[in-house]
Amino acid sequence: MSTTTTKPPPKAAPPAPVTSAPVTPAPQLLTLAIDIGGTRLKCGILSETGAVLQGPLRVDTPKPAPPAAVLTILEGMIGQLGAFDRISIGFPGMIRRGKVLTAPNLGTEAWRDYPLAAELARRAGKPARLLNDATVQGLGVIHGHGLECVITLGTGMGFALFRDGSLSPQLELGQHTARNDMSYDEYVGDGAMVDVGKKQWNKRVRRVIAALDAFCAFDELHIGGGNSKHIAFELPPRVRIVSNEAGITGGVRLWDAGLDHMPDFAPDTPGAPT
Repeated sequence: MSTTTTKPPPKAAPPAPVTSAPVTPAPQLLTLAIDIGGTRLKCGILSETGAVLQGPLRVDTPKPAPPAAVLTILEGMIGQLGAFDRISIGFPGMIRRGKVLTAPNLGTEAWRDYPLAAELARRAGKPARLLNDATVQGLGVIHGHGLECVITLGTGMGFALFRDGSLSPQLELGQHTARNDMSYDEYVGDGAMVDVGKKQWNKRVRRVIAALDAFCAFDELHIGGGNSKHIAFELPPRVRIVSNEAGITGGVRLWDAGLDHMPDFAPDTPGAPT
């Protein structure tokens, strides 16, 4: 009796590997951060995390410093940097809704009601946000807990106050009387250091720290500005010196979603959310 051998069916080909299209990361929004000071103008390009990608460039602030002169220099500096998507500006004066109200160390009469955010946005073709320079520095250094005070020691004295990470209304403490009819700007600014020397200037800074603690009972005081490097005494608890570069790197924080509904970024202000 004959037998037949049945061949097994051919094995099915293995399924083709499933491949997915490569995920293209969302383009990173780059911020042009501008720090306008009474002594120097600075600008640089920041990543979304606040890392400095280009710059910062530094140029002495012109004397005198009306808007046209400052903007001409800034345009030249910006032209040396790469592309960016938005602008952050820190300015040494009282700011409201993208306009400069006062500019004690640059010339208030020349700057009063100047629409700085709108003008830079127009020239660069990008949205712009503007806040006081001490506020911008504070956004770059605060921890977000309790009552945090920020002062900047430079041409004058900048001031900003934060509660649990939220910005308090702007106060130009630098223009308030510190001692013997001198404003804080006059008491611990550049001119004071030259007039009384660094030893006496340090005594004044120590008094300012005590006055601020009595004034607002801060949980932490952050001291920045170019002259903070001249502090030569042991700081009391809850007080620390922070990098002056935060005047630039804090610029990226102006675009945090939590600030979108600030009155300064209202819908009629350049840089406001749409």
